Amino acid sequence: MLMTGKVLRFDEVRGYGFIAPSEAGEDVFMHANDLLDEKYLYHEGSEVEFFMEMGEKGPKASEIRLVYQPSANRIPATRPAAPGEAPGIGQFRTELTEALVGSVDSLTAAQIRQVRNCVVDLARSKGWLTTS
Repeated sequence: MLMTGKVLRFDEVRGYGFIAPSEAGEDVFMHANDLLDEKYLYHEGSEVEFFMEMGEKGPKASEIRLVYQPSANRIPATRPAAPGEAPGIGQFRTELTEALVGSVDSLTAAQIRQVRNCVVDLARSKGWLTTS
């Protein structure tokens, strides 16, 4: 049965922790082998979806994945070209931002800006993007 809950604690080194299910009930054991996302992304309070199974010692989660959580640090989805930039660069930045947000949900706005600026600079130096 698919359930939701919040991570109570997760020890990345030991590879296990517990989830408090949204529905009333016992805490559910979680193991790193059952995570669908990178284990460093699971923190206390992270909202997750999982399938509940009965293990040898009680309830156990399988196929555990993080549920998208909106962040105040998100970059707006659209961005016009800056003064002096070709219109295509603004569109490229927007699409690159969306790709970064969609691929790693835990990136902060500052991290996205840093990666995006690095990629845009690389593309310009290779002649893949121009400013005129």
